[in-house]
Amino acid sequence: MEAVPDALAVTPRQIAYARSLALRNKTLLPWEVQQDRRSLSTWIEAQSRLKPLDDGQPTSKQVAFAERLARLRRRAIPDECFRDRQLLSRWIDSNR
Repeated sequence: MEAVPDALAVTPRQIAYARSLALRNKTLLPWEVQQDRRSLSTWIEAQSRLKPLDDGQPTSKQVAFAERLARLRRRAIPDECFRDRQLLSRWIDSNR
């Protein structure tokens, strides 16, 4: 696909956001889409509507809350809790 002369160039911020969406959704950012601002914008819109794939990792908010709770209770969070969302949730529930 050749670049259309009237096509606007993509911005670095647009490319950065598209790459972050591609990582989040575990998909490829097609080369053809990166050549035109309008097509990249359409691709970004479609990708942003998708829910991120759940990998079972705890969220950053969940980890922050657990760490705050651990400091208050003067307890350590087991390492395996940082690898599984449900384990960390159970640890939080049992240490409230």
